[in-house]
Amino acid sequence: MKHILTSALALILSASSLTAQTVQNDATAPLHLMRPDYRYHYGLVSPSDVKATIDRVKNYIVNSTYAELDPDGRQLRRGDFRLTSYEWGVTYSAMLRAGQLTGDKSYTDYANRCMTFLACQAPKFRARLEKGEKIDPLMRQVVAPAALDDAGAICCAMIKSGKPELRDQIETYYNYIANRQYRYTDGQFARMRPVANTVWLDDMFMGIPALALHGDMPEALRQFRLFHDKMWVPQRNLYRHGWTPGTYHPSFFWGRANGWALLTACELLDVQKDPQIMQWFLEHLSGLLPLQDYDGCWHQLLDNPQTYLETSCTAIYCYCLAHAINQGWIEPEPYVGQTLLAWNYVSAHVTEKGQIEGTCVGTGLAFDPAFYAYRPVNNYAAHGYGPVIWAGAEIYQMLSTLCLKTNDSAVHYYPVDPKTDEPLFYVGE
Repeated sequence: MKHILTSALALILSASSLTAQTVQNDATAPLHLMRPDYRYHYGLVSPSDVKATIDRVKNYIVNSTYAELDPDGRQLRRGDFRLTSYEWGVTYSAMLRAGQLTGDKSYTDYANRCMTFLACQAPKFRARLEKGEKIDPLMRQVVAPAALDDAGAICCAMIKSGKPELRDQIETYYNYIANRQYRYTDGQFARMRPVANTVWLDDMFMGIPALALHGDMPEALRQFRLFHDKMWVPQRNLYRHGWTPGTYHPSFFWGRANGWALLTACELLDVQKDPQIMQWFLEHLSGLLPLQDYDGCWHQLLDNPQTYLETSCTAIYCYCLAHAINQGWIEPEPYVGQTLLAWNYVSAHVTEKGQIEGTCVGTGLAFDPAFYAYRPVNNYAAHGYGPVIWAGAEIYQMLSTLCLKTNDSAVHYYPVDPKTDEPLFYVGE
C-alpha cells in the first residue's frame, strides 16, 4: 500500500513539474505575439484574394442586371438593379477603374456594354416621348433627366469611358447639370425638397465631377467652395448632410453623404491638383479617421457610435484612402493600416453570392437623428456595389505596388523591403 501511494505521489509531482515547464508566462513565451481574437480578418491580404472578392460582386451584377429590353421592346428588362440610376453610374465608374487596375477586361466590357445600350436606346424612347407617349420611367431618366441623380454619376462614367458613341447622351446629361438644375440664389446646386432651397451634401458628387470632367473646372471649383462654405463644420472636420437658409443649421453627419463629399474631392483632384481642394480633402480625412470603429467600419451617423455600422460609406472611405495613397497625395504610412482595416471589414460583408451586406437604403434628408439611425439596410441597396468594386480595385493596386509587411503583428509600409535579424524586429508576410 505504501508503495502504491509513493508511486501516485511521484506521478502527481511529475505532472505538476511538466505543467510548470510548459505554461506560457512572461518569462517563457513572447506574449506580445499571441494571436488576438479579431472579429474579421486583420492585416495583409493578397491581391488575388481582393480580386476574388470583387469578382464575386461583378459576377453577381452581370448575372442579375440586364442591358436589354423586354420582349415587347417598350421597357428595360428588369433585374435586381436599375441600369439608369446614379448608383449604377457609380458602378460603371468603378467597373472602368477595376478593369484599368486589374487588367480584367470583363469589368470594362460590362460598363461599356450597359452605357452603350442606354445611349443607343435613347433616340427611340425620346421619339416616343416627343409623340406624347408614356415611356418607361427608367428611360425617361435617360432622355429627359429631371434631377442631378438622373444625370451626374452616369455622365461622369460615360466621359471616362471615352467612347464616341456616348457623346450625344453625355451632352443630354451635361445640359441638365449645367443649365437646368435648380440653384440657390448664389448659384449653388439646390433642391426644392424637403423644403424650399435645401442644399444636399449628396449633390456635390451628383453635379460637381461632371462639370470638371466635361471641362468646366472653374465652375466645379466654385460649386465645391459654395458647398464647403455652407456644409463644413470645422469643429468636427466633417460635413453636415443638409442646409436650409436661416440662422440655425442642424448638423447630422451622415456617413454616406460624407463619402460623396470625399469622393468628389478625389474626382476633382484626378482632373487638377488644386491646392485648396487638396487641403480640404486632408482636413476631411483628419475628421473621419478618428471615428473609424475598431472593426474597420464607420457608423451611420459618424459621430454617434450607437448607430449601426454601415458598409457603403466604409467602402467609399476605403477607396478614397487607397486612391490617395496610389496617387501619391498622401504618404502610405500611417494610412495603410486603417485603409486595410476598412477593406477587411468591407470584404467580410460580401456574401458568397456576391451581394453586399450592411448598406443603408436610399435616404432623403432630415433634421433629426432618428431618421438616420433607423434607416433600413438591405442587400439590394445599390449604393454599396460601386463603392465596393472601386475600393477593391484600389486596394488591389496598393497591395501590388507597395512594400507592406507585418511588423510586430501590425501592418506597416516600407520604402524598401526590410532585411534584418534583430531579435525584437518581427517581420512576416
